[in-house]
Amino acid sequence: MSAPSRYEFGAGLWLFGQFIDRYATDAYGPPVGVLEAIDRAGQVGDLVTLDINFPFDEGVSTADIAAALDRNRLRCHAITPASYSRKYRKGGLTNPDPTLRRDCIELYKTAIPSARELGARYVKFWPGQDGYDYPFQADYEDLWQYSVDAVREVAASAPDMQFGIECKFKEPRTHMLFCNVATTLLAIEDMGVDNVGIVMDLGHSLFAKETPAEALQLAHRRERLTSVEVNDNWREWDDDLTVGSVHLIETLEFLHALRKIGWDDVVLLDQFPFREDPVQAARESIVTLRKLDALLDRLDVEALREAQIRQDALAAQRLVLDLFLGNI
Repeated sequence: MSAPSRYEFGAGLWLFGQFIDRYATDAYGPPVGVLEAIDRAGQVGDLVTLDINFPFDEGVSTADIAAALDRNRLRCHAITPASYSRKYRKGGLTNPDPTLRRDCIELYKTAIPSARELGARYVKFWPGQDGYDYPFQADYEDLWQYSVDAVREVAASAPDMQFGIECKFKEPRTHMLFCNVATTLLAIEDMGVDNVGIVMDLGHSLFAKETPAEALQLAHRRERLTSVEVNDNWREWDDDLTVGSVHLIETLEFLHALRKIGWDDVVLLDQFPFREDPVQAARESIVTLRKLDALLDRLDVEALREAQIRQDALAAQRLVLDLFLGNI
C-alpha cells in the first residue's frame, strides 16, 4: 500500500450499479438496487462519501439510505437528481414543453430536503439531455435562458444549500449547453446567485479538449469550484476509465494544480467499469491517486517554477519525467 494521501476519497454511487450501453441492452450484470450499491461501495475500504442519484428506488426512503450509509461508515457528499432520464429525452431544463421544464425544476427542488437530511454538501446539476443534436434544431438563446433561469430558480429557493453544475461536452446530446468550464462560468455569472458552482470532472475536461489543470484553476480563480471528480478517457468519449490509465502526466498536473489552490476536500471517483469489478476498479484508482500524490512530494517545486517563469518546456518536462523514469 502506498503512503496515505492528503485527500479523502468518495465516489459516484453509479460506479457500483448496473451498466447498460446501446449494444448490450440487456446490461452488464444483473440489476443493482441503491442499498446494494451502497454496500458495494462499503467494500472498497478507502471511500468515505458518496454522490447518490435521486429519486431513490421505489420504496426506499431517505432513512433507509441513511441507515445503509451508516452501516458502511460512509456519508452522503452530494445528491444528483435524474434530469438526464428518458422522461426528459428532449431536455430537462430546456425541454420545449413548458410542463416538462417545470417538472424538471420541481425534481431538483424535491431533492433538496433529502440532501439536507443526509447532510449532503451540494445538489448536483448534470443536465445531460439539455442541448441539441442538429444544426438549426433550437434557438441557442432560448436554451441559454431556459437553463440560466431554471438553475437560478432552484438555487434561489434554497439559499442555505450549495449547488454544483457538472459540465460536459456531449453525451447523451451531441452538444450539451453546459459544455465546458468557461461556458458554465459565464452561465453562472448570468444567474447572479452565490450558491452555484462547478463540479470539476477531470475526464470531462479532457473530453472537452481543455487542459484540466488550467480549467480547474479558472474555476477556483472565480471562486466557483464546488467539487472535484476524477477518471480518465481517450479524449474522444467519456470512457470513465480508472484514474491515470491514459493521461498519467496530465493527471499529475491536475493533482499539482489541486495543491496550488490548496484543495483539501474530498476527491470523488466517477467511473463506469463495464467489464471490470467495480470494487477493484475503485481501489486501483485510489492506489494510483496516492502514488501520484506521493510523487508530487518529490517534485522540485522551486526548479519547476523557475522553468515556468522562463516558459522552458523541456526543463519543466525533464523535472516531471524524472519522477516517473528516474534521473539516469
